[in-house]
This record gives sequence, C-alpha cells and structure tokens, in this order.
Amino acid sequence: MRIIVDADACPGKDIIEGLGKEHGIEVIMYCDINHVLSSNYATIKYMDSGFQSVDMAVANEAKQNDIVVSQDFGVAAMVLGKKAFAISPKGYIYTNDNIDKLLFERHISAKVRRGGGKTSNPKKRSKEDDERLYKNLLKLINNESI
Repeated sequence: MRIIVDADACPGKDIIEGLGKEHGIEVIMYCDINHVLSSNYATIKYMDSGFQSVDMAVANEAKQNDIVVSQDFGVAAMVLGKKAFAISPKGYIYTNDNIDKLLFERHISAKVRRGGGKTSNPKKRSKEDDERLYKNLLKLINNESI
C-alpha cells in the first residue's frame, strides 16, 4: 500500500503525510512544474504543465490497494478500476457505488457551463473537512469496511 497524491491543488497534505509517516506508508505527491512543494517525508514528483499530465501520472502510478488522494472524479474512476482506493482532499471516499453519479453530475455541470449557465463554487475548506480526511484516510489505511 502507498498513498499517491494529486497534489496540484490538494489541501490537507500535512494530514496525509502525517498518517503515512505514522503508519510507515510511502507517500508520493505529484504536481506540475508550476508548483513548489516541500516535504520531510513524501517523495515529490514533478510533471510537465501539460493538460492533465499530473492526473495521468497519478492514474498510471496507482496499483491495487494503493490509496489515491484526488479531487478529480475522472482520476478516482480510473484508480477504482485498478482496485485502488480513492479519497478526496475533503475526506469523501469514492467507491464503485458512488462514482457513476459523481461523474454524471460533473458532466451535467460542464454542459450547463458550456451553455452559458453558472454552477455553484466549491465551499471553503473547513475544520470538519480536515477531521473527515483524517478519519476516512485512517479507515482506508486500516482496511476497515467503507
């Protein structure tokens, strides 16, 4: 098991690193060359700044039983297909039972925006998001039922 992070826009990196270090799990963070990350524990891998380069690297790196942290539903769907686990930076666990609905909602929102409509912005990160990320990432690490 490894923790692979789509780290371009990933709050909660300190929580992810802390749990990885505490449980002796390798943490790999991917970001594009336009970001600067530092870590005392995780391996940082830089990718070109091309369209979806980080997303594809994360999806390609993931293997069965890895945990992937990403807010991208497409990345989550790809890694679930590899029998890896997927969790958002806000701590929501993606599963085969909820990913189709999330992808469909993303499709509808994109369609509305292309038609000139507006969709709501994501809510600001809260303390509850940090607590959910900690609790649910720990659940995945301990292989507890979801």
